[in-house]
Amino acid sequence: MLVLDSGGLSHLAARSSEAAALIRSLRREGLWPPVIPTMILIESLQGRPGRDAPLNQFIGTCLIEDSVPVTLARRAAELRRRSRNGSAVAALVVALAEPNGVVLTGDVGDLQAFAAQTNQVTVIGV
Repeated sequence: MLVLDSGGLSHLAARSSEAAALIRSLRREGLWPPVIPTMILIESLQGRPGRDAPLNQFIGTCLIEDSVPVTLARRAAELRRRSRNGSAVAALVVALAEPNGVVLTGDVGDLQAFAAQTNQVTVIGV
């Protein structure tokens, strides 16, 4: 499973040749379509239809995780405690990728702190 944070979402939605190459690679590796938690949409979208259009078009190709089960929330809270990091959204992104998932991010440092406490989550920076 591939999970995107706001940096990963913005990067892949950019319509650049680099993003297109990365998408092709992710498809070959069986990591497509990506999963985006709804909290990432809050961080990424601006509430302006014109400015949000490229992101919204890309989001339409993804799987949206629109619920946070209690077990997932508790796991994210545990990751926050163990990594001593305060970002609840980042902890949720990493917890959602468990087990054996991949997170695509623009903020490698924070997410790797969470991933170090997980069951084989890989963090890839863009």
